[in-house]
Amino acid sequence: MTTLRTTVLEKINSPEDVKKLSFEEMNILADEIRQGVINRVDKVGGHLGPDLGIVEATIALHYVFDSPKDKLIFDVSHQCYPHKMLTGRKQGFLDPLNHPEISGYSNQNESVHDHFMIGHTSTSVTLATGVAKARDLKGENYNVISLIGDGSLSGGEAFEGFNNASVLNSNLIIIVNDNEMSIAENQGGLYKNLKELRDSNGTCANNWFKTFGFDYIYVEQGNNIETLIKTFSDIKDSTKPVVVHIHTLKGKGFEKAVANKEWGHWAMPGILSEESPFSETPECYETITKNYILDKVKQDKTVMAINAATPGVFWWDSEFRNKLGENYTDVGIAEQHAVGYASGLARNGAKHIFAVMTSFIQRAYDQLSQDLALNNSPATILVYWGGISSADCTHLGLFDIPLICNIPNIVYLAPTCKEEYLQMLDWSVKQNEHPVAIRVPTANYIISGEVDNTDYSILNKYKLVERGTKVAIIGLGDFFELGKEVKKELKSKLEIDATLINPRFITGIDKELLENLKSDHDIIITLENGTLDGGFGEKISRFYGSSDIKVLNYGAFKEFNDRKPMELLNERYHLTKEIIAKDIEKLI
Repeated sequence: MTTLRTTVLEKINSPEDVKKLSFEEMNILADEIRQGVINRVDKVGGHLGPDLGIVEATIALHYVFDSPKDKLIFDVSHQCYPHKMLTGRKQGFLDPLNHPEISGYSNQNESVHDHFMIGHTSTSVTLATGVAKARDLKGENYNVISLIGDGSLSGGEAFEGFNNASVLNSNLIIIVNDNEMSIAENQGGLYKNLKELRDSNGTCANNWFKTFGFDYIYVEQGNNIETLIKTFSDIKDSTKPVVVHIHTLKGKGFEKAVANKEWGHWAMPGILSEESPFSETPECYETITKNYILDKVKQDKTVMAINAATPGVFWWDSEFRNKLGENYTDVGIAEQHAVGYASGLARNGAKHIFAVMTSFIQRAYDQLSQDLALNNSPATILVYWGGISSADCTHLGLFDIPLICNIPNIVYLAPTCKEEYLQMLDWSVKQNEHPVAIRVPTANYIISGEVDNTDYSILNKYKLVERGTKVAIIGLGDFFELGKEVKKELKSKLEIDATLINPRFITGIDKELLENLKSDHDIIITLENGTLDGGFGEKISRFYGSSDIKVLNYGAFKEFNDRKPMELLNERYHLTKEIIAKDIEKLI
């Protein structure tokens, strides 16, 4: 692996070095930054299109403003790679050995030029407004700049932030990067106005930003460094809130990312060189879900598929969306609205399936509790990517179980295989009694080969897979496979024939089964692919709290891990069959 060579970027170690460049050098720098973005994404994965589109604006921002005195605050951090390269972190993009040292998100622990660790959307205006207000209260004097993408404008916090920012009555500069895309196509009435503004060069009578009370500037040439430098220079040290609306090209500099902007938003390592952005995929939970939804819509025109601006996570490609037509809604980056919208659909007789990433469902806690569960609306929510992982700390999938399973009325299910998953999904869509969430497995795609005829309307009934003695293993969802491994290890190393249980229900306990275990079991272990605090295992521990049975809960600790290797986490959390067997041996 070799380091990517550059001519201008190699001279840039801080924003002060950018200020010394000629326009010709800055344009060379833009090309080299793009090479760095592509180099890193191809090696370790990451956000591609948004970063490629914001290069010129980032160079211009650092040429005009004085970071870190002037505070540049990113939204989502999908657009922070060029900023990182200009603030002393270029080796994380040029040298493969340094890729792991730099995160894919804004991170104040990496540099004084970053002010927040941010990986979720629609936040920058709110954060910048708070920073600017604190500046004013302390009598300080510097610029506060918020950078937000057009896709992020659909999030509720963005609306709230704009509403408060507009009455700040002091310096706050909001750069709206309009590349005409969220992750997929932008959805909602707001984007009609953005198009009006683009088509009229910012002069149309309808102006969403002016309605809030902002001064407004439109820049059509959002990838032109000279134009941007002039614009930013004109509004530097502004004494009131101003919006600079720049029109950029998502994926600029990488042909395939421009031609297919949805594919180019984020990429896995090694796929940039593939001939086709989309390739044939084997059967998996995503494909069987798509087929299930398409079949259901043919049978029942009230069936809806809903997502919140992340269709690619579930492989809901444009072909799938077009087939569904009016039976598909992308609500934008608005999980709160998605849950409330789903409750309204359900209460009025429609059947819907809302798919959401686990790290994003936490934004909708109040709606899960109030709009959905309190009204007992029969919704179906598919929660993807739940589990312990080596992801960035902004996208951990650890916290959905405590969040969802402790809300009354909601039934949260954890399938272990294809057959269980489809049976749970079908039951959820047909029933009218409960809000139902299903934690779609993230580990291996398991086909048991056994027909699942379970009646899931009989709540909290666990499946006793194998009856043994002394030790009972309750393996939830993804971790049922680990439970099977632990059972074999106990038999091999300790000659214990353990009981194996597939609980399937996260939200409740099977009191009858747990009570029966007391007669010939001394130890119960629970395995869950998530955080332990407030989780599934604690429900089992609480049940046995007044008895002599010892309960060992296995899962993640309550902490934010940032890109930690899975081998390290599995050892730290005792999530291997060998360590669990040793723990049990010590108790015996």
